[in-house]
Amino acid sequence: MTDVETTSREPATTAPDDEVTYWYGDEPADRRRRSKAVLEALRIYRAAEVAMRRRTRDSMSMGENELLVLRYLLRDKSRRVRPGELTRYLGLSTASTTAILDRLERSGHIVRSANPDDRRSIFIESTPRADAEVRQTLGNMHDRMLAAVIDMTPEESAAVVAFLHRMSDAVDGVAVEPSANETPQIESP
Repeated sequence: MTDVETTSREPATTAPDDEVTYWYGDEPADRRRRSKAVLEALRIYRAAEVAMRRRTRDSMSMGENELLVLRYLLRDKSRRVRPGELTRYLGLSTASTTAILDRLERSGHIVRSANPDDRRSIFIESTPRADAEVRQTLGNMHDRMLAAVIDMTPEESAAVVAFLHRMSDAVDGVAVEPSANETPQIESP
């Protein structure tokens, strides 16, 4: 349940002077109300997704980064992945990535194998156990998510995809701004 009002699908009663706004329904207040309802629904979805990821990590006894590594490796099991690629993907230090890989190897979720073309490097691969565990843990959730969208029309799908791309761009475009206490440094000529 949310505290955001949603717009009614029934036509609003209007005075003759309001015919243009009634016909198009784009009064600023109405647009703000609809925008808030969409953003509130997105916030509720995000909270549900974060809770689902926490439950998944807990059920697999893993941290977020361990699960991210497994998902990355399982995306294309035929691809050869080096530790440096995982370091860049996670945005962590080499030492942190090594610690994560050590834990995953001890738990039987990954194996390290020598690169046959360069004996100084290794490849990281997921194990069949990791694949089975991730499928078992996430399979039902993926089925439920697919069921939620499978009957969408092409137009609905296109609208949702376009919306999510715009939201991704908006969130990715947020820059870290200096705090109000920081003053810009002016270089002398």
